[in-house]
Amino acid sequence: MPRAKTVVPGRARRRKVLKAAKGNYSGRRKLYKTALQTQQRAGQYAYEHRRTRKRDFRKLWITRINAAARINGLSYSTLISGLKRANIDVNRKLLADLAVRDAAAFAKLAEVAKTAVV
Repeated sequence: MPRAKTVVPGRARRRKVLKAAKGNYSGRRKLYKTALQTQQRAGQYAYEHRRTRKRDFRKLWITRINAAARINGLSYSTLISGLKRANIDVNRKLLADLAVRDAAAFAKLAEVAKTAVV
C-alpha cells in the first residue's frame, strides 16, 4: 500500500499564509518562506501594539485633560485630586471627551474640583 503524503493539509497551510500576506510587496506576498516570516513579524507587532495602544490613548487623554484644566486655572493633578475628594467618579476618557467637545461642562467639573481642594 502506498504511503499517503500530507499534500492537502500542507497546501492548505501554505495557501493560508499566502492569503494573509496579500498586499505585501514583491516576494513577501509570492514566496512562502518570506511571506511566513513577514506574517510572523506582523503578528508580533500586532500583539505588542494592542498593548501600547492602550498606553498611548491614556497619555493622550491626560494631555487633553491637563490642557483644559490649565485653561480653568488648575493643574491636572489638582483637578483629579479635587474630583476624587468630591466623590465624582469620571474616567479619563470621558473627561478628555468633555474637554474637547463640551468646554462648559468641563468648566463646571473644574469648579467642583476647585471647591473640593480648597
